Formats: sequence, structure tokens, C-alpha cells
Amino acid sequence: MTLRLIGIFALAAAFAGAAQTQAPSKSPASAKAASPAPAASKGVPRAADGHPDLSGIWTNVTITPLERPRELAGKEFFTPQEAVEYEKTHVRNRDDRDAIKGTNADVTNAYNDFWWDSGTKVVKTRRTSIIVDPPDGRIPALTLHRQSQLRATADARRARCTRPGCGLENNGQPGPADGPEDRPLMERCLSFGNAAPMLPTAYNNNYEIVQTPGFVGIDVEMVHQMRRIPLDGSPHVASNVRLWVGDSRGRWEGDTLVIDTTNFTPDTSFRGSDENLHLIERLTRIDADTILYRFTIDDPTAFTKPWTGEIPFVKASGPLYEYACHEGNLGMTGILAGARADEKKAAENAAKKGAN
Repeated sequence: MTLRLIGIFALAAAFAGAAQTQAPSKSPASAKAASPAPAASKGVPRAADGHPDLSGIWTNVTITPLERPRELAGKEFFTPQEAVEYEKTHVRNRDDRDAIKGTNADVTNAYNDFWWDSGTKVVKTRRTSIIVDPPDGRIPALTLHRQSQLRATADARRARCTRPGCGLENNGQPGPADGPEDRPLMERCLSFGNAAPMLPTAYNNNYEIVQTPGFVGIDVEMVHQMRRIPLDGSPHVASNVRLWVGDSRGRWEGDTLVIDTTNFTPDTSFRGSDENLHLIERLTRIDADTILYRFTIDDPTAFTKPWTGEIPFVKASGPLYEYACHEGNLGMTGILAGARADEKKAAENAAKKGAN
């Protein structure tokens, strides 16, 4: 057990005690997520209280994409041979990253192939996408209101960056760099957007779960994010309290752990979601080596309908390593220093122009 996980239980009582009464969300996604979950097999390890034991270290690394590729439209599952061919093609295309060595693209991407650990296999269920609903395996459209909000935000950023004091972000677009708070959460080592819901990313796709009768802790290896999930029936915190990975409350439905999460910050947008995101996750240990993880995104102000994804978590040997992001975050210093240098140069040029 890591030291961080030992400490979360000491915080549980205080965290739950700060909660204020808040009615649970009644949403279409809640009903959809409550559909029958796969049952645990007879050989599944169980905790002393009789519930399936989810504790241990798990990985969800896979090359299966979140959305079904257009060329696989209408195909929900690979055959065994198709899965093998898809894996070969994916790995071959990934190896082509070496072709950009020494180019601007290589420098912009920051990592070469040595650092990536995104797997070589599709999920063991051989699904062609992580999204299982809608049936086409694609994320539903954003609402017109949310599209308008996102356009306004993008326009404001572009307008700001017509002046000096900006820097390129991971998406290749310039963003304000007036201070560290203007930069993306990833650059600030706050969140990489893979903790809630728990989805595979470029590397560090590992999770350690610790379970007691009244509490579950999930240590996310990427960016060392910790999820604290009381199982005591306590309500969500007050609606004015906003957290990077939301406020989670858990309960058992048969052999499935259901995690209900609300109170996200506006800054932790997931595929266009807003602060009204309601996340429902379901973890079912279906055998000794597998947890079937299913999540539902319900955000009626952002998406035209709820959507659901599913991915197996597979037992891993571990251990988890600390992701010491802040300690080595020299890039932030460089970004801000570069923005100040651009502003100084622009001011000097303006002064020279005025003198002439």
C-alpha cells in the first residue's frame, strides 16, 4: 500500500463530515447506468464483508480507441483474426513516429517513442471502441449552447493572442501566458483528464485500489491523482464546492461498485463537458484477473444525450511509481519567461518606432 493511500482513510471522516445535504441527481443516465451489470464469477476474491475484492493494482492500457473509427462503422466487435491484424497495423503505424526525428514536430511533441506506453493489444472483449452507447460507438453531438460557449472561449483566446504574451499549448494553438493560472491543467501538473472517468492515455495506465467496508481509494498513477470515495451513504458536498476530479460517492449494487460523481470544476472539461457533468461509473470484478469498468457521461447542458463506455481493467504486478510532475516542471518557467521576453521585445520595438 502506498503512503498516499494509507493517508486517505484518515481524511475520510473529515471529508464526509464537510458534506452538505444535496439531492442526488435524477437523470436519464442514472437509469441507463442501472441496467444489469455482469455478475461476478464464483471464483472472484471477496472481502471480509462479502463484496468482491477490487483491491490491488490494475491496468487499462489498450490500443482500442475511445470512438469507433469511421472505417469500422457498424462493426461492434473484431473477430480474433481481425483483432490480430488491427494490432499489427497499429503498431506498425506507431513505429513510423521515428520518421519525425530531428524535425520541428519532434521537438513540439516533446516525447519520442521511448516514453510512450499505450499498449499493443485491443481490449480483451475485442470491442472496436470503448464507447458502447450510442451503438455507433461515437460521442454524441454537443448542444448548440455548449458549441456557442466553446466558440466564444476560443475566439477570446485568439483575440488575446494577437498581442505578445502567449505560448503554444499541447494542442498546437497559442494560449495566454500572463500567469501560470492561464495555462492548461496538464502543463500545471494538476490533471491530465484521465482520472474521472478512468481512461487509458499515452502512458502510466495503472491504478491502485484500496477497499474497506466504508471507503474506497483509487490512486491514479498518471499525475498521482487520488480519488477518495466514501461508501457510508453521505451526500455530495455543497454545489458551490468544485473539485478537479469531482466529488464521488459510492455504493454497492449486488457485486458492482457504483460511483456517482458530481461537482466538477468548469476547467476539467471531458470531451466538451461543462461543470454540470454527472459521471456514473460501475466496477464489476468478473474474474480473478479482470474488473469490467463501465462509465456513463450525463451532461444535458453539454451533450445532446448521455453516452457510455466500457473497458476491462486487468490485474497488473505493479508497483505504482510517483509521477513527480511538479518537481520537474521546468517547462512552465520557460513558457512564462518566453512570454515576458516577447512582451519586452514588442515594447522595445514600439518605443523605437515611436522615436522614429
